[in-house]
Amino acid sequence: MRIWDLHPGYLDRQRLLGEHRELHGLASVHLHGKKGYAAHPETRRWAGCLGALAVRHELLVAEMALRGYRHHSPLLIQPDPTCWPGYLDTPARQLALLAGKYTAGEQGRIPLPRHLQQAWAQHKYSVLARDPNAYRSFGRRAAEPRNALDEEFLHELIQLLRQPPTRGGVQNAIDHMWGHVAQYATPTERHAAGQDLATRWHLTQRLARDHAEDYLWHSTALSEMTFWLTWL
Repeated sequence: MRIWDLHPGYLDRQRLLGEHRELHGLASVHLHGKKGYAAHPETRRWAGCLGALAVRHELLVAEMALRGYRHHSPLLIQPDPTCWPGYLDTPARQLALLAGKYTAGEQGRIPLPRHLQQAWAQHKYSVLARDPNAYRSFGRRAAEPRNALDEEFLHELIQLLRQPPTRGGVQNAIDHMWGHVAQYATPTERHAAGQDLATRWHLTQRLARDHAEDYLWHSTALSEMTFWLTWL
């Protein structure tokens, strides 16, 4: 059993669907007192943070929906991002574990980052939705060419993504992302996008997928904003 702390976009199909299944099993242990995995490290670390486990579930579901995987198993826990557990493995170690498992070829929607600039490009709109000052700070740190992906940088990104964005931050991030794909929209679609944020968001997702807009397709925000847009 493993609940990853990295964004679900890094998970291949097997691990994405597998984590969703195992998360339901873990929740059942806590909700119904099942003993099969009661002593498992994952079970123990999420005790007291079930609201965050529900957030993780919604982020998994948003990623699954973006990739066309259906789910019909809602979690009977209300999402609450205020309390998160510690790590069993650091985010950097988790990336290394995935790299070792992906030697056969299949990877997630988002490629595993090879350097700091790539990691920043993948997370930048998620950061923008949460903290414009952090967005500028991370951007300055990533400005130097081909810096190695250091553990502290990755840890700070993951910690920030555990915080909920603001409603205005979500709209700001969506507007920036829409700017990458608006050129592909029909006049009717552009008009609809200008009238409604949810419509603009769904068009952004579809156009990024249909037109192989890799800069957005490799963005963590491309799935997670679906949850925050409906939850906030």
